[in-house]
Amino acid sequence: MPVTSKDYRTFLDPSIVFKLKSLELRAKSVVEGFIVGLHKSPYHGFSVEFSEHRPYMQGDPIKNLDWKVYAKSEKYFVKQFEDETNLIAHVIVDVSRSMDFKHTGKITKFEYAATLAASMIYLMINQHDAVGLTLYSDKIESYIPPKASRVYLRKLLVELASAEPRGKTYTADSLNKIAENVKKRGLIIIFSDFFDDIEKVLTALKKFHYKKNEIIVFQILDPIEINFAFGKDAVFIDKETGEEMTTQPFQIQKAYADTMKDFLHKIKSECLQNGIDYNLIETTSTFDRALFNYFKKRRQMF
Repeated sequence: MPVTSKDYRTFLDPSIVFKLKSLELRAKSVVEGFIVGLHKSPYHGFSVEFSEHRPYMQGDPIKNLDWKVYAKSEKYFVKQFEDETNLIAHVIVDVSRSMDFKHTGKITKFEYAATLAASMIYLMINQHDAVGLTLYSDKIESYIPPKASRVYLRKLLVELASAEPRGKTYTADSLNKIAENVKKRGLIIIFSDFFDDIEKVLTALKKFHYKKNEIIVFQILDPIEINFAFGKDAVFIDKETGEEMTTQPFQIQKAYADTMKDFLHKIKSECLQNGIDYNLIETTSTFDRALFNYFKKRRQMF
């Protein structure tokens, strides 16, 4: 059922979207909600059909101007040819057990990441981009090389839908291995909580950058992982080792908050210094914020 202008926000709310049974339906609903939302937001005229148009630049032939787009947006866009718009994209998702967590949010970090990744895959395949998928934990769990085909969409989404959090987190080692296998420059999109040695993770991210790839990092966290606002005695269980610890959260909340603040600042500042697009996304956030950041990055690449 098509998303209308009245209910598009519903299809961007994680707790509502996840009630839909199939990952493909979730992705489709999120994308449709996002597109309708663009038309209703201050970004109207942003060029939703960016696989077919790009902003006019001085020197472009006047004959390539699309006057229909101008009539709607009062902005100049030129028609692009197929070879101008295609890109190679690698979607990389952390499926380690640390991603199997929810508290404040209605869905786990992995469920959020998988839905967001599926939505981007859906977008890219439908604009004829070549998209691949890599899932990792303490090893590369699966790898599907990039291809540009609508038939390929189902294969990617089935792989993502069948994944379950497992293993420990070795983000740095996994990203190093993935970077070695990326032969052609393109767009690298990574979904993870990045709970690993941050210095090693940043070194791995830079490898993609050195190969002239554009990189978007989505750090997916449950809000309570940032503020630690449990408010009462609690038993904490390590998702990856099973170790348990009982404590009164208020006694360590400030120390935790300071450490988390430093951790987030480190990864954000290092990413920005190295031309990596960093985004901190909480599992309670609507999906449109992350999707718009993807739109901006793709637009910058052409």
